[in-house]
Amino acid sequence: MGEEYLVKLDTFEGPLDLLLHLINRYEIDIYDIPVAQITEQYMSYIHTMQQLELNIASEYLVMAATLIEIKSKMLIPNQELELEEDEYEEEDPREDLMRRLIEYRKYKEAAQNLKDRELETNQIYTRPPVNLDVYKNENKPVENHGEVTIFDMIGALQKLFQRKKWNEPLETTVERQDIPIQERMDQMLNYIQQANRKIFFDELFPSPVRSHIVVSFIALLELMKSRMIICEQETNFSDIIIYQDAEDQLTD
Repeated sequence: MGEEYLVKLDTFEGPLDLLLHLINRYEIDIYDIPVAQITEQYMSYIHTMQQLELNIASEYLVMAATLIEIKSKMLIPNQELELEEDEYEEEDPREDLMRRLIEYRKYKEAAQNLKDRELETNQIYTRPPVNLDVYKNENKPVENHGEVTIFDMIGALQKLFQRKKWNEPLETTVERQDIPIQERMDQMLNYIQQANRKIFFDELFPSPVRSHIVVSFIALLELMKSRMIICEQETNFSDIIIYQDAEDQLTD
């Protein structure tokens, strides 16, 4: 990988998005965040992003430092300072982060509601009545292109790295495999088409060589971003399945 690859997807918006993703994924109470757990998971994602040589924005690192600071404060025993007239109780160090997350979630939900209303409005047309019988057999249900986000993909890659590392010999020498992203995209798309079925995420990473895994992951993100493939995940922590829309496959 000669230079860092900048990921730009609608679902890849910032550190608060990643924190909300982790809170939803691990079913964490946003009003009582277990800082040690959330910090460990957050740093794990950052480490995986660094392994992929992704261009990590500075705000992700700032949030990492903030979480570590909160974690350090949580380790200090609570101390109540008794004053002459009243008692002073130290503020919960998680308070500011909790407020930011709740506020950010409100804005995201409001934005999603506005987007849904826009999509509903786009389905409304005013025109004179016409005979639409000719289109009766052309109705096709809208395909759901999956609810998988880039954070889900990174989480799946974390597991892949762990399995690859576990299966690798303690000492080995491998040759560097440099391959253009577009070429890897073509290879993966061809594999998906030839399989003629839904395939699992791991199937697209046959080589244990790190450089090959990085290029494959970036190629997969590009295919996902361009809607050339569909990625789905039934439940949290379940395997990601990948396939191509039958109509798209016919037009290739």
